[in-house]
Amino acid sequence: MKNAMIIVNYNDYKTTIRLLDNIRDYKCINEIVVVDNNSSDSSYKHLKDYKLNNLTIIKSDENKGYSSALNIGAKYLIEKYKELNLIISNSDIIIDGENDLKELIKTLSNTNVVVAPNIIQDNTLSRGWHIPTTRDDIFLNIVKYHETYYNKHMLYKDDYYLKDISKVEAVSGCFFLITSKHLEEINYFDENVFLYYEENILGFKTRKLKKNIVINNNIDVVHDHAKSIDKSINRINKYKILKRSQYYFEKEYNKANKIQLFILKSTAWLSKVILSIVYKLDRR
Repeated sequence: MKNAMIIVNYNDYKTTIRLLDNIRDYKCINEIVVVDNNSSDSSYKHLKDYKLNNLTIIKSDENKGYSSALNIGAKYLIEKYKELNLIISNSDIIIDGENDLKELIKTLSNTNVVVAPNIIQDNTLSRGWHIPTTRDDIFLNIVKYHETYYNKHMLYKDDYYLKDISKVEAVSGCFFLITSKHLEEINYFDENVFLYYEENILGFKTRKLKKNIVINNNIDVVHDHAKSIDKSINRINKYKILKRSQYYFEKEYNKANKIQLFILKSTAWLSKVILSIVYKLDRR
């Protein structure tokens, strides 16, 4: 089975090249595809100039979001190889060594269709979580309470990860492996979300097919948190994008009713107002 990595770049070629330097000698990767998501800087030129035999650079004509860029890379690879393992990665990822990646590839099977490592991010360990219900998303909209609620109700307990492999409902979209067969079965990544909630959508579709998303607890990968996002999108705009994706997920996947959607939208709006004030005060 072939293995290929898809990296999405947007106005951050230096970070992408750092990752390429990190993995350039990994023999287990047959091809690396970097999708430049219509960067407005000189990213595409710099990436095209990078010399690596198994590297393909694809420039998107329009930035339609993270899921769209992943689909561009995935469809190119599936057309070329028919069936393969896809390694999905943000540009701001640091992998400790090729053996870690080989171990993750081994974990993929007919039932384990999505595999992720532990993600080290901002000196904390990020692993799997439960797919949110509509009630969960409403509570997650409450400023100052959402973190407490998330930790208590959405995350698995630490002792859940004492085994080598742990089944979870959703994993971080910054780095994971997925079989091309499963990606085709779920009709690729949902391009109706520009950014955020693609993990919950992937988890929802995978659970519906009764397939497994798992964490390999023996492998760690570093996420140099959100470098490319923070460079291009300010905090309040990121929040707006997040809540648009949340609303779409609740309406289309959890099938929230009109009253639930009204409460969801109201709590999101109120939180946006509060955060706008807080962010303005922070800049003083």
